[in-house]
Parts: sequence; structure tokens; C-alpha cells
Amino acid sequence: HSKGLIEAGVDEVGRGCLAGPVVAAAVILPNRFRHALLNDSKQVSHLHRQELAAYIEEKALAWCIAEVDNHEIDRINILQATYRAMHKALEGLDIVPEHILVDGNRFLPYGFIPYTCVIKGDSKYKSIAAASILAKVHRDRLMQELHEEHPSYGWDRNVGYPTRQHREGIASVGPSHYHRMSFRLLPQVEESFT
Repeated sequence: HSKGLIEAGVDEVGRGCLAGPVVAAAVILPNRFRHALLNDSKQVSHLHRQELAAYIEEKALAWCIAEVDNHEIDRINILQATYRAMHKALEGLDIVPEHILVDGNRFLPYGFIPYTCVIKGDSKYKSIAAASILAKVHRDRLMQELHEEHPSYGWDRNVGYPTRQHREGIASVGPSHYHRMSFRLLPQVEESFT
């Protein structure tokens, strides 16, 4: 973490979901950025996340949100899709960063820009925390909308994660156009309907 460099924080959300896109965000914050609520998006309430996202979008020097849909996830696999979403988010920034901070332990180099992977980075670096908030708010909103079209899976509550309600929906009405067919949608036991 070097002082004075233009640094972009990058994070993704939705990697473990059975449906919907994987979403990544990249954010460059001003040095003096402060917000009392800013922490890892999982620790922040739904209402606070909305408020934070609006604040980040207003105050960030640059930000971009990118998604890679379930069909592409099925085509190239979830890890490659996650890298692609992160790269798309970085590409969309109005400012080219000099250093990239990535949440987690794996990243595919983006151009020649040096990067650092930070485990639990969303609780250590503001720019990663900000990226995590933007990605989560964007994806949750999207899954709410898709829930209106496909109410059987409880996406308004589970946003596509493999909860019991989600799996029961798949078992009763089958998968939707938004499901990742390369994922195991139902546990093996339930697949042998007799």
C-alpha cells in the first residue's frame, strides 16, 4: 500500500449464487474520504448500504460497476467470469489507477498495473469496502427486479444464494433463464425423483 498513488479498490459479489450475474465494482476514493458507516458490506444494514452507495457515488473520484451474466458464467466458469467482471469495472473507470487493491487472494493481472490481493480487504481498505458496497447494492437491486418476474425462488430475500427456499423453488418449478446451469442447483439426493 503506497502513499500518493492513485489506487482503485476492487471487489465482487454473487460468486456463490445459483442465479443471476456476478457483479464487480472498482472505486477510486479521494484521500480524505470518510464515512462513519463504511465497513465490509456484510456488516452494514440494508438501509445503511443504500445510503452509503449514494454517498460513495457522489464523493468517489471514479467508480464503475460491471456484471457478467449467468450465460457467460456457464460458458467460461465462475472464476474467469469474476476476473472478467473485475476487469470490466476497472476498464470503466474515468481515471486509470496506478495501483489496484483486490479483495481476496486471486486476481488476473489487469494490463501492467501493479496490484495487491488482500484477504478480508473489505475490512482493511476503504476503497475495497466502497467497491463491495456498490457491487452488493447494485446486485441486490437487480435480484429484486428479477424476483418480480420469477417469484418462486425467494430472490427478494436470498438474492440468488442457495437457501432452502431457493432450492425448493427450483425443485418445484425448475430452473429459470437466470440460473447458472453449470452449478449444482439441487443436492444429489433430491435429483433422483422416484
